[in-house]
Amino acid sequence: MNKVGFIGLGVMGVGMASNLLRKGCEVSVYNRTPGKAESLLALGAKELDSPASVAAASDVVITMISNDAAIREVYWGENGIFAGTRSGITLIDSSTISPTLAKELAAEAEAHGAAFLDAPVTGSKPAAEGGTLVFMVGGDTDKISEVENILLAMGRKVIPMGANGSGSIAKLAHNTIVGINVVALAEGMAIAASGGIDGSAFVELVQSGGAASKAAEMKGPKLLEGNYDVQFSLELMLKDLRLSSVLSDSLNVPTPLLEASKSLFQVGESMGLGALDMSSVGQAYEQWIGRKLSGRSDNLH
Repeated sequence: MNKVGFIGLGVMGVGMASNLLRKGCEVSVYNRTPGKAESLLALGAKELDSPASVAAASDVVITMISNDAAIREVYWGENGIFAGTRSGITLIDSSTISPTLAKELAAEAEAHGAAFLDAPVTGSKPAAEGGTLVFMVGGDTDKISEVENILLAMGRKVIPMGANGSGSIAKLAHNTIVGINVVALAEGMAIAASGGIDGSAFVELVQSGGAASKAAEMKGPKLLEGNYDVQFSLELMLKDLRLSSVLSDSLNVPTPLLEASKSLFQVGESMGLGALDMSSVGQAYEQWIGRKLSGRSDNLH
C-alpha cells in the first residue's frame, strides 16, 4: 500500500509529502492554491486537478488543511475527496479540526466503504521537513497498524488515542499547553527585560532550570532575535485555542489559563501579527513594557 495522495501543500504539507517521496511512496498531490507543488514534482510527485482525482488514484489519502471550513470544502465540495472515494481506501486527516467534524468525516467515510483516521501532529515546520513529527491518532487500531509505515515515513512516533475524534481532542489539549507555554515564556522574558536582565542569559537560565520547555527551546531564540518567520503561525494557534475553548465548554472543564492565553493571541491578531510565527505574541509584551524582550536598552517608545 504505497500509492499515497496528499492534499494541502502549506507550511507543513510540503515537508510531509517530501518525506513520503524520499521514502519511496508513489505520491499524487493537490493544493487549492496553484503553484505550491514545484519542489514535490521535482522529487517525482504527480499533481492532479482535484481532490476527487487524488482519492481515485490513491490507496491512502492524507489531508493537511488549515481549518474546519476548508476541510469541508476539500472532502464534500464539488470534486471533493468523497466524490472519488472507493471501498477500501483509507483517509487520514492530519489537520487540527474539531472532534465533531472528525467524527462526521469518519461516518461519511464508512458510508463509502472507506476507513478514516484523525491523525493530527505535534511538531512545526522543522519537524515536518525533518520527518520527526509525532502523530496522535483516533480510529480503528488495526487500521492504524496498516498505515503506520506511511505515517512513520513522515514522523518518529505514532500514538493511538482511541476512537475517531480522540486524535482531535488530544491535539487541542496538547496545543492548549503549547499556547500557554509560549505566552508564559514571553511574560517571563518581559519581567526579566523590565528588570534589566539580558534576554539571552535569561533564556539560558530558563532552559537550565525548572521552567525548561520545548517552547523555550523553539521560541526563545525567535523572541530574542525578533525573527518571526513562520514555523506555526499565530493565527493558526489562535484557531486551535478557539477550538479548544469550545471543546472544554462542551466537556464542562474550567480553563482559565486557556482563556487568558487565547485573549493574548487575539491581541496579537488585532496587531496584525496573524501571519507571523506564534511567538510574535511577544510583540504585545514589548509594546506594553516599552522595550525588547532581548533586554536591550533601546526603548520602543
